[in-house]
Amino acid sequence: MTVTALRAMLDRYVEDGRVPGAVALVARGDDVEAVAVGHRHAGGAQPMTRDSLFRIASLTKPVTAAAVLTLVDEGRIAPADPVARWLPELAEPVVVRTPAAAVDDVVPAARPITVEDLLSSRTGWGFPSDFTLPAVTALFEVQKDGRAPRSYPAPDDWLAALARVPLLYQPGEAWLYGTSSDLQGLLIARVSGRTLPEFLAERIFEPLGMRDTAFAVPAADRDRFTSYYRPGAGSVPELVDGPDGDWSRVPAFPSGQGGLVSTADDWLRFARLLLAGGETRGRRLLSAASVSRMTGDRLTARQREIGRLFLAGQGWGYGGQVDIARTEPWNVPGRYGWVGGTGTTGHLVPATGTVAVLLTQVAMADPTPTPLMRDFWRVTA
Repeated sequence: MTVTALRAMLDRYVEDGRVPGAVALVARGDDVEAVAVGHRHAGGAQPMTRDSLFRIASLTKPVTAAAVLTLVDEGRIAPADPVARWLPELAEPVVVRTPAAAVDDVVPAARPITVEDLLSSRTGWGFPSDFTLPAVTALFEVQKDGRAPRSYPAPDDWLAALARVPLLYQPGEAWLYGTSSDLQGLLIARVSGRTLPEFLAERIFEPLGMRDTAFAVPAADRDRFTSYYRPGAGSVPELVDGPDGDWSRVPAFPSGQGGLVSTADDWLRFARLLLAGGETRGRRLLSAASVSRMTGDRLTARQREIGRLFLAGQGWGYGGQVDIARTEPWNVPGRYGWVGGTGTTGHLVPATGTVAVLLTQVAMADPTPTPLMRDFWRVTA
């Protein structure tokens, strides 16, 4: 990769109006190259800079999983523990008889939902490749768009509503997207006795120096905060949220699956923690065993197939995708990371020590990575 090629590729997307701007960062060991193009807001207001703030959406998921693992490392929870010990609302889940069955055609769960199920996204709640299934339709009433933090009620109310939705699969049987990461956030709060924002700040952000990562942007920093858009007619982005909008205060439900705001350099700090086996500046935040489990594929071939719409045949660890097959030039086996529905991506390759982060402010229209994401991966592979 050359910085010239990366900048030229990003400039094309800005010039044709598909994104107002972007920040890209590629680190290979201590060598870090960063490119900022375009503007923080459509219409040319405020040039994009390396320290611009973005809603990172599902790049939150790896951070939340890492926070759960700090509790595992301390012995406060164990992967095999039933989560009903802390989330009693989930003590008696029922499961639809088959994935296509009606929501009232249910059987009891064959076993309790465990911490491991939450970590690996195999609780039985979440989104498969087919959104038309009756239990998935029912889940949509509870599992709102994580890119709209004000759409969620208070955590206890949300959990009570979720408990009334039947599982699509038995616990541990299938990988399903999204819901498990929000449950991880609730588990952290119940186990620690702290709010999720407090716990993440104390255990992840402050030790790593992630000064710009949080569930809200203070007024003093909003000049660096990008506006957020969705694709509009003729590929012209339509405004969804501005700097003084939804992220101006911490929501009632801080989402462990997609609620964070961050910068490219902050996500690099987090990625380097994983590359270093859980250590940062001489301090251990995660055990090497936890990092290995987090960044290794936890799925069977059948589970990867059930999640093909999201995973494209690759694997999943805790909070992120794990590449297992060289289907594209960027699919290096062992590559770990994910994409965010607000137009963000972040990956690390343990074998080479490479980290690649792309932050934009235009939403994905569906789970398929955008052409810009794919071009970014291609030019940085």
